[in-house]
Amino acid sequence: MQREKWGSKIGIILAVAGSAVGLGNFLRFPTKAVLNGGGAFMIPYFIAFILLGIPLMWVEWTLGRYGGRFGHGTAPGVFNSIKKNKVIKYFGVLGLLTPFLILIYYMYIESWTLAYAFYSFKGELFESTTQESMRTFLNNYQGIGPEAGISTALIFFTITFFTNFFFIYRGLQGGIEKLSRIGMPILLIIAVILAIRVLTLGTPNPEVPEQSVTNALGFFWNPDFGSLLNAKVWFEAAGQIFFTLSVGMGMIITYASYLSDKDDIAASGLASCSINEFCEVILGGSIIVPAAFIFYGAVESLSIAQTGTFNVGFVTMPLIFEKMPAGFLFAGLWFILLFIAGITSSVSMIQPMMSFLEDEFNISRKKATVILGIISFSACLPTILFLQYGFLDELDFWSGTFFVILFATVEIFIFLFALGIKKGWEEMHIGALIKIPKIFKFIITYITPVYLILLLGFWAYQELIPEIMMYNDPDINKPYIWGARFMILLFFAVSLLLIYIALKNNKAKEVEK
Repeated sequence: MQREKWGSKIGIILAVAGSAVGLGNFLRFPTKAVLNGGGAFMIPYFIAFILLGIPLMWVEWTLGRYGGRFGHGTAPGVFNSIKKNKVIKYFGVLGLLTPFLILIYYMYIESWTLAYAFYSFKGELFESTTQESMRTFLNNYQGIGPEAGISTALIFFTITFFTNFFFIYRGLQGGIEKLSRIGMPILLIIAVILAIRVLTLGTPNPEVPEQSVTNALGFFWNPDFGSLLNAKVWFEAAGQIFFTLSVGMGMIITYASYLSDKDDIAASGLASCSINEFCEVILGGSIIVPAAFIFYGAVESLSIAQTGTFNVGFVTMPLIFEKMPAGFLFAGLWFILLFIAGITSSVSMIQPMMSFLEDEFNISRKKATVILGIISFSACLPTILFLQYGFLDELDFWSGTFFVILFATVEIFIFLFALGIKKGWEEMHIGALIKIPKIFKFIITYITPVYLILLLGFWAYQELIPEIMMYNDPDINKPYIWGARFMILLFFAVSLLLIYIALKNNKAKEVEK
């Protein structure tokens, strides 16, 4: 079966940027920054960006294109094409499993943004006028409030689900690339409109002149250098880089596998990173926190940030827009922005499993879409129904934190010791429009792997055992947490079995030839 190709250079850049630009750019980054030293947070953030994010981005683009040359679009096949042995292919399981596990809960959160856009334009969202009532509105929608009803949430989730799989069914050029080429410019335009609106608010309340735009930006960017002595801040910064660039998840490998040797990966990868950073640092940093400061002041804004990203995005922001003229319009645009950011990311999470079924089992895209649709829809239901019991949080912890760091470590060692730094560096420059500075060869060889080992080691030392044994939360609902863990282990076992069958079948085909 002939593998698909990207239709244009801008298409792949926007697709990878779309994968990276997600809910975390506009929700997670601003709250993490303000809680971890403001402007000082950007020091460990950009250090992680240079020493982890950019090197891993180039490594994943290189591994993906290399594997695509042999007809493989996912980590197991890519690793096996680099070095033939009985074990290496199984190290790729996390590049297959991680995006799928994240997808299970990410699509549900994504559906909230669609529902809230609907409620904003309808005006129903603005019937709640306090933090408490808006939080109750969110809880009721999620099915965990005093007037809970999960049917509406299921309707919007179903719409979101089928929208995702519609673009996946349409294929690489007709689906994912078209979505990115249309969605990303719209996302950028909306984000700029919202940022300009916030930055032109001036001083809405003359009686409180200190709550101005200038002071709001100062509140966000004012550096607390004392926070740099806290190891947690460095972990948070590195985690944000993984999260925002979509490295260590396997999606970039899949996207890059559809490139040819004529296609550039050096400049294209850097361009996609640049788009992501512009959306996150410039636009993401100019909306939520400054707006909260202007209307609520420094003390309450800090308290709001401490309540978590969901409360900031779905409770506080609607209340802020209520205070603006034509607030329903800006609130609707805000949630459309989040929905576009979400869907361009979630389709990239589906594609690795899709590529695996197509490449390794020769299953048609139509049939693979149905198979993945049934499995993922079924897997999403426990997340929706058991949200209040920590099911979603447990999936997010393992797939969105531990697996990402672990797989990034696996990737860098595969690149260095299986492919080899000399060959890998040469591969990175095939078709390149720019020459990557040699300092990055040193960084990839020595700094990035050591950084990852230390990050993984210190994190595991501090957090792994308490997390496994559930020491951190004595009130945790253990049956549901073990249910989430059982789901993870089940998908892990099935994925390993599929890798075994796929590679065994491919070996048999090679013998026949």
